[in-house]
Amino acid sequence: MRIATGGISHETSSFSRVPTTIDDFESGFGLYRGPELIQRFTNSNICTGGFIDGAKSHGFELLPLLWGFAYPSGLIVREDYESLKQEFLDRLKRLEQDGGPVDGVLLDLHGAMVVEGIDDGDGDFIESVRNVVGPHIPIIVTFDLHANHTQRRVDAANAIVGFDTFPHVDMNERGREAADLIVRTIRGEIRPVMWLHQLPLFWNTPTQVTTIAPMNEVMQRIHELETRPGMLSITLATGFPWSDVPDVGTSVIVVADDNENLARSTAEELSSWIWDNRERWHCPPLSVRDAIHKGQQIGRFPIVLADHADNTGGGSPGDSTEILRTFIELELSDSLILYIVDPEVAQQAHAAGVGHFINVEVGGKSDPIQGPPVMMNAEVMAISNGDFTYDGPMYAGLTGNMGCSAWLKQNGVSVVVVTAHEQPLGPAFARSLGIDCPSMRYIAVKSAAHFRASFERFAGSIFNVDAEAIHTHDFKKLPYKKRTRAVFPVEIPPRS
Repeated sequence: MRIATGGISHETSSFSRVPTTIDDFESGFGLYRGPELIQRFTNSNICTGGFIDGAKSHGFELLPLLWGFAYPSGLIVREDYESLKQEFLDRLKRLEQDGGPVDGVLLDLHGAMVVEGIDDGDGDFIESVRNVVGPHIPIIVTFDLHANHTQRRVDAANAIVGFDTFPHVDMNERGREAADLIVRTIRGEIRPVMWLHQLPLFWNTPTQVTTIAPMNEVMQRIHELETRPGMLSITLATGFPWSDVPDVGTSVIVVADDNENLARSTAEELSSWIWDNRERWHCPPLSVRDAIHKGQQIGRFPIVLADHADNTGGGSPGDSTEILRTFIELELSDSLILYIVDPEVAQQAHAAGVGHFINVEVGGKSDPIQGPPVMMNAEVMAISNGDFTYDGPMYAGLTGNMGCSAWLKQNGVSVVVVTAHEQPLGPAFARSLGIDCPSMRYIAVKSAAHFRASFERFAGSIFNVDAEAIHTHDFKKLPYKKRTRAVFPVEIPPRS
């Protein structure tokens, strides 16, 4: 049994002015070709790692083609996308020319990829693979929880498997699930059929965390539905509101065994329940100062502020300054910001050296929406070339690189400036600089929820805040041009 694998993965923010190029794939999580893919992702907690584990347990030959992931940012340059896609397809064609048709294809994608001129980049990619392998070869695709699903990709694939967790700690597990499904499909044991139900709903990030209410109740209901006879998989995608595309929003995909009526009725049942409870998935934005005040009232430290409006993990530039400015104005002691993307300041810190003071304008360089730069007279506490190792649970077993970076401190306020557009998935990189995160009293992270997988273990309290930045969670402020339907809670207001 020969199964090809790979993918081009990107979470695209249409509201970011920073274009995404091949260089961003190379310098981001990387581009891996052929055997490099297996070497990189063996024993890793991503979907491709699960494909590899599935190949070992089922005894099939996994044939790696091309895998690429660029950190979230703006629209992918069309020429660069076409180049990557064509390389993937050429590798697939040569594979079939040399060894005959493959028995199946496992794709590791995101679900919110937007290309210049192509609103549904993931659908275009799957469809292109389908055109090469023909109508009878199974294609099974894993997707992020934050996918904007379309009928185009559902029509092109045999089955779609989405993440069940946020923060995403089940990626390897979902990869193994996809591997199990494709083996059973090839053997003729099952015949997957899918039904997509889209919902006019924007799901607020703080209510998506699957370890706590109300989202844990949603996943429990999904897992109960998956135990029904004939059910193969159920995917809830909460969507990615910062992709300005016609199909933006929440959706449900049900995969049943040769039973379209079961898939449709189950998708409609789950979607109706989600819609009826839509008020529970909505929470008004919280200001920075209000969050700090609430944390101080609770009195458990560190107080962690999730700067979700400048979440680099979602494509925001990572250089908004409202929280840094607030920390300085309030003269907070033992306070820390992870991270502000400012390669210029990082280079100045490297030039000055550890122990020296530098006068620098930090952040606020990408877009006026991100706020003005903050003037600091800061001591250079540590410098780094950015190398570190993720200590999990997200990306456990993989290495990362934040690029030219530095730890700066002015009085009680510390900020880590970096070059890479990557959110703090855990304290590992800060620790490499000598920072002990659990000993801090205030920590701001440019992340929406993934930080919880590590920070939640020692946080005293956690608040998502809507500081001024491109990825505001006040969805009425987002300048949509392509969205085709009214959604809750924008045009369809909350009932309370």
